[in-house]
Amino acid sequence: MSGIERADSMVWNFHKMSNAPMQCSFLGVKEKGLLERCNSTQVEYLFQADKYYDRNFDQGNKTIQCGKKIDNFKLWMMWKARGDHGMKQKVERMMDLSHYLMEKIQEQDDYRLVLPEFECTNICFWYIPPSLRNQEENDEWWQKLSKVAPIIKGRMVSAGTLMVGYQPIPSLNKVNFFRFVLCQENCEKCDLDFIVEEIRHLGEDL
Repeated sequence: MSGIERADSMVWNFHKMSNAPMQCSFLGVKEKGLLERCNSTQVEYLFQADKYYDRNFDQGNKTIQCGKKIDNFKLWMMWKARGDHGMKQKVERMMDLSHYLMEKIQEQDDYRLVLPEFECTNICFWYIPPSLRNQEENDEWWQKLSKVAPIIKGRMVSAGTLMVGYQPIPSLNKVNFFRFVLCQENCEKCDLDFIVEEIRHLGEDL
């Protein structure tokens, strides 16, 4: 959290690595009253001035959803059950497993990382099929590589073995690549080994 004081706002999505149910995120802003000024409608039929309790308890006027259920209760219950140590262990395990997958991919001749350095638990990579190895990496080569991930994704879904997404980043001239997001704490290293081998198996004839 070093340097957080320089930020005007911060978002933490707990539904990813922390496995909280969807719609459970934290948004914090430095400027007091900002969220209320941005979202408040001050409608009288919802936020009456003469309520019998302290109106500071009415948080709906500070949020986009207004009458939405109390999503942060999900996080409170989960954190209460795990404790600080349990939450820390879970995150550190995901980071360790992500490092393992990244290092394993680095060791493969037929794989290539999109980002050369570790960023977080999103590991992005290309699988280079036999027909594209040891070829000139010109525009045509990259266009062919762009078709590899969608084909393998279709095959893995049909086989029922994996569900690894893919995407391009056109603004950075990055053609379709696999994007594996590690967020399940019951994952083992052998599962990550299987991902590498199964993608290779599904694309060995391309």
